[in-house]
Amino acid sequence: MSLHRFLLAAAAVAAAAVSTLATAQTGDIRIAHIYSKTGPLEAYAKQTQTGLLMGLDYATGGTMTVNGRKIVILEKDDQGKPDVGKSLLAAAYGDEKVDFAVGPTSSAVALALLPVAEEYKKILLVEPAVADAITGDKWNKYIFRTGRNSSQDALANAAVADFADVSIGTLAQDYAFGRDGIKAFKDALKKAKVVHEEYLPPNTSDYTAGIQRLVDQLKDKPGRKFIAVVWAGATPPYNALAAQNLKQRYGIDVASGGNILPAMVAYKQFPGMEGAAYYYFGIPKNPANEWLVANHYKQFKSPPDFFTAGGMSAGMAIVAALKKTAGATQADKMITAMEGMSFETPKGKMTFRKEDHQAMQSMYHFRIKNDPAFAWGVPELVREIKPEEMNVPIKNKR
Repeated sequence: MSLHRFLLAAAAVAAAAVSTLATAQTGDIRIAHIYSKTGPLEAYAKQTQTGLLMGLDYATGGTMTVNGRKIVILEKDDQGKPDVGKSLLAAAYGDEKVDFAVGPTSSAVALALLPVAEEYKKILLVEPAVADAITGDKWNKYIFRTGRNSSQDALANAAVADFADVSIGTLAQDYAFGRDGIKAFKDALKKAKVVHEEYLPPNTSDYTAGIQRLVDQLKDKPGRKFIAVVWAGATPPYNALAAQNLKQRYGIDVASGGNILPAMVAYKQFPGMEGAAYYYFGIPKNPANEWLVANHYKQFKSPPDFFTAGGMSAGMAIVAALKKTAGATQADKMITAMEGMSFETPKGKMTFRKEDHQAMQSMYHFRIKNDPAFAWGVPELVREIKPEEMNVPIKNKR
């Protein structure tokens, strides 16, 4: 080949590379949303999906574009099954060439997705799966999380319950979410004592035996005593606990964190119950939450819920990161932009911690009020527990 022809060929290759890069920077931003559209966590998943779209709408001023690039969401139903989620994410990264992914709903599914993100070297923004291991010992550098983790839940709830005269029995689901949550809660307690741990299948509908084992361990203990519940899904144990009249019969209280509004209907049976919540629409006071509440009422004739705020937080984080990268979606650029990044959410400011990419965020100490104007027990704010008050452990091996 002559030098002239060689130079022409080299120039053509370079031009093609530049053209490909330009297309990558100006084409649609393709995001896979992996979530449990069907399955036991369907209610949570739908809220996250609604919140994600609202967050992207809010953060882009209604344009759904960043730096001239249109945002396109590809929805994937993992059915709450780890193997399904893993296959969907691999296909989205590999075949559908998505730029990055958001999700999933289930902690068990999330743990299956983490190595897929690492294999394809693409970002996975976890929302709302909670298990500590996601940003702990199973973490890799492509994982960021806007959702709170089990330690944040635990530290906030421990701040409410950790006193020397308190005996606690725990009731949780026997899978990653429940066991991680209880472990983190126990680790956070310094004064109160956990005297029994009860783990039941996630689809439990008859709680009689489990509650009786808790009662047997707690009823003769001196001082304050209560059952701490860590539960997610369609059949929570609150009605079964209320039916036992534990306070009247044994002096045993029930405690739990925040939850979605349908689950908190049962909270009306526990006026005065205290805990710590990730979100309740009436608590945070900031422009993003005001917009979310107003627009959710406008679109759906109801207030936004627990996971709607999480989805919106994820959407706002995505846009904040893309603005920092001028619309570039390569993982290395996004990681550089997102590590240490602070961004606004319906809960106020969050910050991705550099060490494990966990979003540091406020939690809310509440007390339940039985207000006849609402179908659910209303969590009234006692105080905001700010990120700097919670010494959230770094559990990865970076």
